[in-house]
Parts: sequence; structure tokens; C-alpha cells
Amino acid sequence: MRILVTGGAGFLGSHLCERLLGEGHDVICLDNFFTGSKNNIIHLMDNHRFELIRHDIVEPILLEVDRIYNLACPASPVHYQYNPVKTVKTSVMGAINMLGLAKRVKARILQASTSEVYGDPHVHPQKEDYWGNVNPIGIRSCYDEGKRVAETLMMDYHRQNNVDIRIIRIFNTYGPRMAENDGRVVSNFILQALRNEAITVFGEGQQTRSFCFVSDLIEGMIRMMENDQGFIGPVNLGNPVENTILEFAEKIVTITGSSSRIDFKPLPQDDPKQRQPDITQARQKLGWQPKVDLETGLKRTIDYFAARRTRG
Repeated sequence: MRILVTGGAGFLGSHLCERLLGEGHDVICLDNFFTGSKNNIIHLMDNHRFELIRHDIVEPILLEVDRIYNLACPASPVHYQYNPVKTVKTSVMGAINMLGLAKRVKARILQASTSEVYGDPHVHPQKEDYWGNVNPIGIRSCYDEGKRVAETLMMDYHRQNNVDIRIIRIFNTYGPRMAENDGRVVSNFILQALRNEAITVFGEGQQTRSFCFVSDLIEGMIRMMENDQGFIGPVNLGNPVENTILEFAEKIVTITGSSSRIDFKPLPQDDPKQRQPDITQARQKLGWQPKVDLETGLKRTIDYFAARRTRG
């Protein structure tokens, strides 16, 4: 098939492009490089089935494709709060443009939504039928509400125009090619540990997260796109094994053999206290669940960051 991946030079997008090329598809990687990097896809450039287009999905584009994976959007607080208006535009206008393209060429489209649609949840673990607890005027709202509107648009294009859609809600994902400067827990802790710097933990570190290794997430994403059983989602994709942030920091210190100490800082506004997916639907409808345990995934990710430090 001919497959478009928006945000294809990003962390998740580059892994998805690589996997799709490995399956023999023609892949068009579309990215404006706001947070994506050519370094993530440079190893794919010699593949004759791979095309790279520098483009911002806030602007329309005409392409002939069979599948659209809509991943384009800054996904870390550092990046989406840097330009919140741009973040909203990417989620909302980008979704409109990609849905318009899907409608025009009769392509199937998958929206990469997020666990952030649940906000700071009152329901734990989070199931897909939970509507969430989101602050519509907070500093994270540009991302949370932008993704919620993108889901709304997906459903409305499906109901009104019969567009073939799929919606996934991605929980915390980590692995090689994460950006060093994106302010996320995994990359922050690993880099601080490798430098033997103090590891920054917000609050008392008792907030929980569930971390999914990137290869598992990509497998779930493709299974959702290619399922033909009438299941359009939304579906949670993430690892249901829950850890506190403090446990996570201590695990990274142990694996790296670091001398880092823990440095506690005030909790940021609207930081979710709990995050754990209920993946019952993914198991039942897609036959999917994560396979890579946290220690194995962390070792691979630490090796990646350690090698980058050695090279440069």
C-alpha cells in the first residue's frame, strides 16, 4: 500500500515508517520538523519506497494514498507549551485537512490521540468510555483539548461523510529516538543519571505512570489500522503495569549505576496524579498487549542515549 505518516520524522513516526517499509509498503513521511528530526529517518532515505515531504499539516496537501497515520503534533509539555496556539492548530486544522484528504481519496485514517484526553482522571484505571477530567483553560489545554477536538472531528467525518477512521489513545511510550530536550520523564531521568546529575522528581514522586516500549506501541497501532471487524475505537494502547515516578527514577539509577541523588521540585499545574490504561478492548478486539518489560525496554533506551553521548 501507499501510506502517509504525518509527523513521520518524530519519535513514534520514524519507528512506524521503518516498520511499514519493512513490510514492503510505499511510505510518505510528512513533517515540518518543529519537533521531528532528520536524524530519526536518515537511515531510511536510501530506500526507494520512502519519500520525505517537508510540510505543515495546518496547510492542505493533495496526495494519493491508501492509509493515513495522523501522528503530527508536539507531544511533550515543553514543546506544546512553547507555542500553544500552534499546537491547537496542528491538532484541529491538521485533523480537518487529513480527514478531507481521506474523504477525497477514500483512504483509511488513524488518529493518534492520547491518554491526556482523560486529564487528571477520577476513574482508575482509565477505560475508553470515561469522558475525562480536563481543565479547558490550563497550560496543558492546548494539547489535551486539541486532541479531544481531533477525536470529535474523526467521529463527525465518520458519521457525516462515512470516512473510514480508527482512533487510538496512546499512553506514555518510550524507547530509542526520544528527543533529549523534550522534558519527558524517561529521557530526563536517563540523561540526568548518565551525567550523574540530580534526578528531578516533581511533588513527592507518588504520581503514577505506565510506560510502554515503542515497538509494542507500533504493533498495536498497525493492528488497529488493519483491523476489519468494524472496530473504529477509540482504543487505549499502553502498558497497564503502573509505577510511581519515584520508583521509576530509582530503577534508572540502579540500571545505569549512577551516583545521582533525587531532587524534589514543586508539582506543575494540572499534572495528572494517576495514569494507567485499561487495555481490555485492545486485548479482545486486536489480540494486543505489550511484550517488552520495563527493565528490558529501559536498558535498550539507556544504551541508545549512552551511545549518543559517546558519539557527540
